[in-house]
Amino acid sequence: MIGHIVGTLTEKHAPQIVVETHGVGYEIDVSMQTFCALPATGAAVRLYTQLVIREDAHLLYGFAERGERAAFRQLLKVSGIGAKTALGVLSALSADELAQAVAQEDVKRLSSVPGIGKKTAERMVLELRGKLTAADNALLSADASSSQADIVATLLALGYNEREAQSAVKNLPPHSDVGEGVRLALKNLVKS
Repeated sequence: MIGHIVGTLTEKHAPQIVVETHGVGYEIDVSMQTFCALPATGAAVRLYTQLVIREDAHLLYGFAERGERAAFRQLLKVSGIGAKTALGVLSALSADELAQAVAQEDVKRLSSVPGIGKKTAERMVLELRGKLTAADNALLSADASSSQADIVATLLALGYNEREAQSAVKNLPPHSDVGEGVRLALKNLVKS
């Protein structure tokens, strides 16, 4: 998995950009929220990424903030929403606005997004209820330490849920390196 990419922004053609790093140009699809936050071409850029593998393509999606990537990942779990639709949702609504609309069960606001009908908006409310807030809280606590964020991400990749991962890292020393932190967190999970 590619967690983030740092390089030089060489092309900008909404919704796709190219970031060159170590001689390789990565084509990355971005939301309009991220696109508007990008610097001019030729400048250094860092994007949090999500690799989506389909039968016919490997697609890389980039986000200016971790919260936006977390919302994208949650949207992909909603039945009937693919990567392009999820990117469209995050182009129309910021991650915070999406979380607010879901929390308030604002089907009208969600269905105003191009490509989202009333039934899909209702499904989004049903399937995302409580999940976006949890992801935002995890990100706030993860931002306190980038290594802690990496430990949480590793635990999530190993199949633990958000609550278990956050609980396991809560008692870790604040600046544990990732390898040691994962080992200690796994010990905490086995004990509980």
